[in-house]
Amino acid sequence: MQPLSVNQYLRQHIRTVPDWPAPGVQFRDITPLLQDPKVFRVLIDAFVHRYMDKALRPDVVAGLDARGFILGAVVAYELNVGFVPIRKKGKLPFTTVEETYELEYGSATVELHTDAVKPGDRVLLIDDLIATGGTMMAGRRLLEKLGATVTEGAAIVDLPELGGSQRLKDSGLPLYTLVDFEGH
Repeated sequence: MQPLSVNQYLRQHIRTVPDWPAPGVQFRDITPLLQDPKVFRVLIDAFVHRYMDKALRPDVVAGLDARGFILGAVVAYELNVGFVPIRKKGKLPFTTVEETYELEYGSATVELHTDAVKPGDRVLLIDDLIATGGTMMAGRRLLEKLGATVTEGAAIVDLPELGGSQRLKDSGLPLYTLVDFEGH
């Protein structure tokens, strides 16, 4: 029997919840990855080992609200770099910059403290999942408004059928994802 790759191992710990939050949606739930200490370590190590490489090493990790905070904070800690949260509008107490983006049904706004990054900082932008790519694109624009360079976008799950990963790649953002879920 062949040993599982890291990607296969993580995939088998992602729960699919049918018809949530709406009928026809196959929700990819990453919380089981966080619940088991061994699985959580494998997940974090997959990111940390990649970004320990000098060519990919960021100065800062930025996490997207809210599951990107879980991953981003731990990855930043392990890399010994700073972490900055990109929050939903109205959640940050200091002066912010904001970016509004379109969702399937409406729009959303994310914010970042104006002192979160410095011009020239190399930033790893991380979230749990890439669907349409709107949140990651908005986060990238916020970081670039402050003069930082987003060197790569990272996520556990890519849902390529929704087009977000291709949209991000077409914009020039390199992506690193661990598990793809094609189709429904």
